[in-house]
Amino acid sequence: MAENAKYHSEHFTGVVSAAGAYLLWGILPVYWKQLAYVPAYEILAHRVIWSCVFMFAVLLATRGIRQFAQETLAIVHNPKKRLGLLVASLLISVNWLIYIWAVNANRVVETSLGYYINPLVSVLLGIMVLKERLSLWQSISVVLAAAGVAALAISYGTIPWVSVSLALSFAFYGMCKKMLGIGAVTSTTLETLIVAPAALVYLLYIAGQGGGAFHLDSLLTAALLMGAGAVTAVPLLLFASGANRLSLSLLGFIQYMSPTIALALGVLLYHEPFTSAHLMAFSLIWLALAVFSLARTRFFVTAEGWLKKAAS
Repeated sequence: MAENAKYHSEHFTGVVSAAGAYLLWGILPVYWKQLAYVPAYEILAHRVIWSCVFMFAVLLATRGIRQFAQETLAIVHNPKKRLGLLVASLLISVNWLIYIWAVNANRVVETSLGYYINPLVSVLLGIMVLKERLSLWQSISVVLAAAGVAALAISYGTIPWVSVSLALSFAFYGMCKKMLGIGAVTSTTLETLIVAPAALVYLLYIAGQGGGAFHLDSLLTAALLMGAGAVTAVPLLLFASGANRLSLSLLGFIQYMSPTIALALGVLLYHEPFTSAHLMAFSLIWLALAVFSLARTRFFVTAEGWLKKAAS
């Protein structure tokens, strides 16, 4: 009885933590919109620096310095992991930059599309890089998602590069993180630490030119830029807590909270266009995600077996 109660308590904590993480990620556009008058490169530089500061504060508060040092040494002595960490740092920086720019360029709907298709892009990477094999239903889901992106591309007259760039950069980033095999706190601290010197040099340069948001004499601007560290780290810590307590399948369902919230914000709060082409594209991608999520259920596995027998 006590063990059952403990399991339910841990499960509830995991759901709340994961949902909290994706909720915060979903409403992140609201935060960046408050800094729309600051160039995206400058916001990114502050985000990197203050995230690094915040993560070291977390390590000190949780007495995680020893584990951080051990995991860092393991990476330093492994050439492949060193390269993986460097690539991960660059990828997440590019991802953050595109996201911040897109939000403040009134393209929140496109960012939501990017994070909807991200799991399917990760599947494609698994096929191409890790030589993984797809089930019939997973293959169908990838084709449906590709059709959705193609529908939007035809409507735009060009590839929706914001969506595709966000999905690709985050999928490759996830692959690098998997290769590193270290905790979320350590990896995020190291990733921001690697990019922080370049971010600091950039901020010092624009300050020397008489620019920079800190020269606006606005306490609110300074607070928002410094707060970028917390809004980056807190969802990450909540996600790490949830991921340790939940199954991957449940976590996979919860992750769609974030792009759904962003889509709602883009259309309802910021009044971005949502045309019939958007509806067709998103409908195909939602169908793809539904098929992908259900691909391993008993019904779909049995149905796949029947179809293979019928085709043979």
